Amino acid sequence: MEEAPKHAVGIDIGTSSVRVIVASISGQKKPVIVGHKEVENSGMRKGMVVNLEGPAKAIDAALLDAEKMSGYRVDSAVVNVNGAHILCTRTNGMIAVGAMDHEITAEDVRRVEDMATTTGEIPANREVLALIPYGYRLDGQGGIKNPIGMNGTRLEMNAGVVSGLTPLCQNVRKTAELSGVFARKLVASSVAAANAVLTEKQMENGVAVIDFGFATTSIAIFEEGDLQWVSVVPLGSNNVTNDLAICLQTSPEVAEDLKRRVSATGDGDSDEIAIGKNRTENRFKKTDIQEVIGARLDEIFDLVRKEFKKAGYDRRLPEGVVLVGGGAKLRDIDVYAKTRLELAVKIGTPMGLSGTLGAVAKPEFATAIGLAFEDILTENVAEQKRGAKSGGGLFKKIWAKITKI
Repeated sequence: MEEAPKHAVGIDIGTSSVRVIVASISGQKKPVIVGHKEVENSGMRKGMVVNLEGPAKAIDAALLDAEKMSGYRVDSAVVNVNGAHILCTRTNGMIAVGAMDHEITAEDVRRVEDMATTTGEIPANREVLALIPYGYRLDGQGGIKNPIGMNGTRLEMNAGVVSGLTPLCQNVRKTAELSGVFARKLVASSVAAANAVLTEKQMENGVAVIDFGFATTSIAIFEEGDLQWVSVVPLGSNNVTNDLAICLQTSPEVAEDLKRRVSATGDGDSDEIAIGKNRTENRFKKTDIQEVIGARLDEIFDLVRKEFKKAGYDRRLPEGVVLVGGGAKLRDIDVYAKTRLELAVKIGTPMGLSGTLGAVAKPEFATAIGLAFEDILTENVAEQKRGAKSGGGLFKKIWAKITKI
């Protein structure tokens, strides 16, 4: 009898939209998108929940259509968490493991991981979202990637911990629960997007994902196959819209249209642009629009570059930057970002999928699809090793599973 396909679900709770992805996994086949939906959201500010009912209603509406499309009843999912409270902290852990002939086991590794996440470097009011082991030391010998099976008496580890403020993470869980969904795991938005748009080679060489969203710009930096840095800038594409509405004395709807039609690089063959709304035509000078868009984009990408400098990766990423999110749809945004960041920049689209790709193979769906990929991994890890934490090979495992097909 053929085994029933399993399903993976990702729910991206964004400030302006909720996006749901339902993927079917059957045997060793590539994940198939069988359900998806995007609906407008409310009750969020700068990526954080400020009213539980707003996103709960949006999740309900998105799930209704996604469930009808997929024929699958969603009761659990991997959900994103966002906001300027998301941080990546370097930490260390050390344990004594026994006599000289003691062989390191998976339980020893779990113990040293627990020590790394409970040190004073991670405040008690922060929830650990991911643990990334960068390396282990065994009786003073460093550079060890996997100590299991080796002999020694003292095990140490150097790791990165992605964390968020506990109350804000709990609010995300609660709003999902109001929709009847159990949040199996919370993942930082930019980290989830990386699951969908990066290759193992990019992560090995050095690359950054910038999730240019509605109200936030999230950053994730990778090198040597591991996540090295996560941060969130509390500005997004809606700030550009608001600036245009104020400076050009027009409505947000017209400003949004202008933002998407006019390139901040100054390219174009006309001096004016006309937009008709409510039976009236409004004409605007392109130079005025470009000046407003450019000023805000300068601020956003200057803040992003400051984060690169803090992380020690300013102009030091061979694979450059991959832009995702709704803001990645701005005209020539990759060209503009390349100038400001002095790095190669390209627009990212989700990979490793089949099914209804036309509607979701877009930069704004990268986080939701990455969350579904994470759900696949979460299920596999739960089956293989109950209670295991995410390790440094997290993204390699996801990508290897998808690309070996």
